[in-house]
Amino acid sequence: MGATEQDAGVRKLAFDWLERQTMLHGDVLPRELLSQGFEFEGRRVPFLSAQGIFKPAVCPEIPLTITTSPNSPYDDSFADEHRLTYRYRGTDPRHRDNVGLREAMRRRTPLIYLFGLVPGRYLPIWPVFVVGDDPGRLCFTVMADDQQSLVDSLSAGAESEVAREPDAPRRQYITAAVQVRLHQRGFRERVLKAYREQCALCRLKHRELLDASHIIPDHDVRGEPRVSNGLSLCKIHHTAFDRHFLGINPDGVIHIRRDLLEETDGPMLQHGLKDMHRLRLTVPSRREDRPDREALAERFEQFLQLQG
Repeated sequence: MGATEQDAGVRKLAFDWLERQTMLHGDVLPRELLSQGFEFEGRRVPFLSAQGIFKPAVCPEIPLTITTSPNSPYDDSFADEHRLTYRYRGTDPRHRDNVGLREAMRRRTPLIYLFGLVPGRYLPIWPVFVVGDDPGRLCFTVMADDQQSLVDSLSAGAESEVAREPDAPRRQYITAAVQVRLHQRGFRERVLKAYREQCALCRLKHRELLDASHIIPDHDVRGEPRVSNGLSLCKIHHTAFDRHFLGINPDGVIHIRRDLLEETDGPMLQHGLKDMHRLRLTVPSRREDRPDREALAERFEQFLQLQG
């Protein structure tokens, strides 16, 4: 097997593996899983290492992944609304890792971008392509593309029609959508971490069934993605909060709508909602992460008004 053929084979297996894992675990994956990776011809292929630009041993020349630290501000990854940036390794444009990404740009090779959201959890975006290089600013420009581009780029490489359009409107649209996902998933991960991955009402601990609910909605200009404007809620309590089936006063006391308290139904209504009445939220241990009292007061006033 030639080097080019081997490289394409490794990338296809990597993309297929990510597809399966995100179907099983959701689109944010734990570091342990990414570090374990997959096998190619009897050799283990991890997705990351201590370095941000990572080329596993089975990839002859070009990195497989680029990774941002969970502690880096997201805006450092945004060149503008339609483009992402990735910082050089160090300050030497000729460092072998930077040379590897430059070669990925020249060959139009698809990569995986692992965005650290909180320590130990990453949002993988694939495929991404290096479309620009700025030695003066010590960074590359990166854009995301759709799954169909993988078939084209892996089979035809730099000669593909997809590869000849590095700034195509399709890529601009997809990359803008990636930025929205980053903010949404980042908010969710920070809120769940603050609440120790449990519902603030019922303490359900299965993260697959948990959401990060905004107190002031995100469509409001004041609905900032701060942990103090969020609540970790299971899906039923998230919907109940959004639809004003329940309200939470500034002291964190839960109130169930009067008509529901008077309604007779099955165990879900009784134990899932009515039994929550007058209980108090479980809140984060860090004071700065606890729900904003003014935001709760505003939302609770809406709840009271809708009750009449």
